Amino acid sequence: MKNIPQFLVAAPTSGAGKTTVSRGLMALLASMGKTVQPYKCGPDYIDTKYHKAVCGRSSVNLDTFMASEEHVRELYARYAKDADALVVEGMMGMYDGYLRDCGSSAYIARLLDIPVVLVVDARSAAYSIAPLLKGFLTFREDVQVAGVIFNKVGSPRHFKMLQEVCDELEVTCFGYLPKQKELEQNSRYLGLDFSQTVGQDSLNQLVNTLKQYVDYKLLLKKVMRPIPRRPRGGVHKPGTWNILVASNDESFSFIYKEHIDLLRALGKVRTFNPELNRALPKNIDLIYLPGGYPEKHAERLSRAEKMLNSLRDYVEAGGRVLAECGGLIYLSQGIVYDSSPSTFGIYSMVGIFNVYISMRNADRKLSLGYRTFEYKGQQLKGHEFHYTQYMKQDGGDLLMPPSVAKVYDARGNLTSTPVFRYKNVIASYTHLYWGEVDIKRLFE
Repeated sequence: MKNIPQFLVAAPTSGAGKTTVSRGLMALLASMGKTVQPYKCGPDYIDTKYHKAVCGRSSVNLDTFMASEEHVRELYARYAKDADALVVEGMMGMYDGYLRDCGSSAYIARLLDIPVVLVVDARSAAYSIAPLLKGFLTFREDVQVAGVIFNKVGSPRHFKMLQEVCDELEVTCFGYLPKQKELEQNSRYLGLDFSQTVGQDSLNQLVNTLKQYVDYKLLLKKVMRPIPRRPRGGVHKPGTWNILVASNDESFSFIYKEHIDLLRALGKVRTFNPELNRALPKNIDLIYLPGGYPEKHAERLSRAEKMLNSLRDYVEAGGRVLAECGGLIYLSQGIVYDSSPSTFGIYSMVGIFNVYISMRNADRKLSLGYRTFEYKGQQLKGHEFHYTQYMKQDGGDLLMPPSVAKVYDARGNLTSTPVFRYKNVIASYTHLYWGEVDIKRLFE
């Protein structure tokens, strides 16, 4: 059986440099002529964009809250086909999950039986790294730590002290990245700034830095594993639906790779840009409006009147629509902004649901977390991450349609997140994962 490099990049905490190291190692492997398949733990849509830019292959999300363990294993094996290396970027701290360590990076590494490359932020610490590192090496015996890469190291002398810690703990030290501002990712809004292109110069600098300070040949040698085998499945007859997916750089850009593949099993998939003033094509069986940042492009969306009118007509004629977060915002009456301290401005949207979405400073707050609800006999799961909120009326009450489902968080607590249904339109703030969902049943 063929062996290829396979590993998960994790860290003790967020902000330690997982994305920098993951992206750098992906680029380094690609520069060696290897076909790299990237993955991302958790529901993140943004890191995966960096992965695709580097690897030229769509990154695949691995999440054991939103999907079963069997499905996650199958995903990992399926997209490993024809790859020469498999690189998984972890999320948050290595053992941070939705319930203690459930669903964490460590959980995924154990589930897939792949080793961990641990990235440790070494700023302002030397021998004090020892107890921290000792804990991560011994906390779970069934999690394999292949070795350590230190990040933000101040000097060669600093690294020598860190290397002595690894020698004492008998763990492989692969090397380090020096403290350099150029290697740190800028961040803004909900996460990493994916509107910036991955500059080739900075990427080359990152690769050259890794080559200089990290023993990548030793790393690759230690993480060789047999290529995963995909479970045998039945042959599915291709569907006949005509499907449209809203897609552009920002306003509709949060799309899981697996979703597109699932939609292709239902029929022919095409993309469209709601910001363009064009009417929808005829004979469409399903429209998918994914998440993104439509609130950042409200003026352009509101001016595309042909698009707004044709989508409204499609819905009134009974057309199927599945809308998530940004898609829900687009189907609202409009987006409300602060215009002055005493007034506000509104950009009109499609107007399917009798709700307004507030971007006013006084109303903005973060809604974050896993979500689950039952609908049409299926358990639906997903993730919520937004600052926009439903606009309150003058009396302080929310005016909106009733929810067709009760939505719970990862710990089983009831949330205030509604799920709307109008004719054949299903919409919610929750970004659903439908890897194991029968899409057609949702519209029965």
